[in-house]
Parts: sequence; structure tokens; C-alpha cells
Amino acid sequence: MTIADIGYGKQFENWYDRIFPNDAATLTTVEALAGHHPDPALGTLELGVGTGRIALPLSRRVGPVTGVDSSPEMLTALEKKAEEGDDVTAEIGDIRTYSGGRQYGLVYCVCSTLALVLDPAEQREAIARAAEHLLPGGRLLVETHNRPGIVAQHEGRTRTTIFAPYPEPNTGLQMHGTLFMENTIWQVSTVWFESDGTHRIGTEVARLLIPDEVDGYARAAGLVPEGHYSDWQGNAYAPEAGLFVASYTKPA
Repeated sequence: MTIADIGYGKQFENWYDRIFPNDAATLTTVEALAGHHPDPALGTLELGVGTGRIALPLSRRVGPVTGVDSSPEMLTALEKKAEEGDDVTAEIGDIRTYSGGRQYGLVYCVCSTLALVLDPAEQREAIARAAEHLLPGGRLLVETHNRPGIVAQHEGRTRTTIFAPYPEPNTGLQMHGTLFMENTIWQVSTVWFESDGTHRIGTEVARLLIPDEVDGYARAAGLVPEGHYSDWQGNAYAPEAGLFVASYTKPA
């Protein structure tokens, strides 16, 4: 099996969890995933597990979670974070080609991991792999960047800069975004400012999606679209939202 690592973990190791802390938003995501689980006894798979930000606390709610990621750095961070009571099995793998040899009741892919796959045919393959790992009656949940929402944030400009202060004094995140290829490709350079005056810089490129496109991938993989949401609270999809969550089921 070929594993293609885009270098995300090398850029963001040691500060990814500063950008995405274990806060109320993380808890909301975990609770939503647990609530959408058809049956925790059937197992759980995360594609793009990263540092275990979601998988570790989710395992305390639903039991064992298998987490796949192409970044050795991210999986090392996950192993260091795991505490007594956490139950996550980390596997190195490419979400486009991964074959774990078993099926699960819930498969999920969050934090715009799907958008980091830049070829639409390979995005389709990632969803196909997710579907293969679902048991009949199982559910797939995908969270990714929402193209019209990101374009709206740019306010008609190709380039834009957004700064988000964090609750911790003198910390914050600055994002410099550039849109390409009729607003389908989004390059973002992220600058994290620490309270001690230091900063870190990372750059990622995403292929922005709309719900209908992911629905097409899912239908091609034999899944049935179930719903679109603008957040993990279950609010209806809104074009202006920066992210969307899509839900799919596998016919029994």
C-alpha cells in the first residue's frame, strides 16, 4: 500500500494542539459523533486522526477507536497524549488507499481532512474507502471546508487576512488566504502567536467542497445522503458557514 504524506504533521507538530485546543468546540464534536453512532459496539474509525484531538475523548464515550493518518509526527503526538482510559489504535495509512481489513458502525473524517486531498478523483477514492469500511446500517460523517462560506469570508477578494484572538492573553491566530482556480483551491498560511512573543508558521492547500459534491462521491460508493449541517450542533446547512458536516448511511 502506498502512503503519501503531504507533510502536514512536519509543519504543525508541537503546535497543532495550540491551534485546536481541547475546548468546548472539541467536546461538542465528540458528543455529536457519539450521538450519531449507530451502535458503539460495532466499532469506530477515524480517517485523518491527527493528534487524537477527537478520537481520544471519543474513545471514552464509545469505546475503542481506530485512527488512521499518513503523518508519523501526528501519530507520535497522539501516543504521547493518550492517558489511562483512552482506547485509540493508531495506524499509519493514506485515506485514499487504506484497507484495514474490518468494518465499523461509524466512520468519520473531520477538520477538513478530505479537503487536503486536492484531486477530485482522489477525494472520491477517499470516500469510497470510507464506505468500504462501513458495516451495513453504518454511518459516515464528513466535516470539511464549505466553498461558498470561504469565498464569502474573502469578500470578493482573491487574498484576505483574518486574525482570531484566543482566550489566553497575548495569543492568537492569523490566517492569510488566497483563492485559485475559480475559488476551488484555497492556500492558507497560518501564523500562531504565542504569549512569549514567539510565533510559528505553517501553510496548507485545500480543495474546497460543497455538499452536493460530497453527496456525489458518497452515492458512487453506495451510500445514502442523510443530512447537511453547518456545525456539530445540528443546525441546518448555511451557505455562509465556513464548514459543513454531511451525514451518510450504508444500506442494510
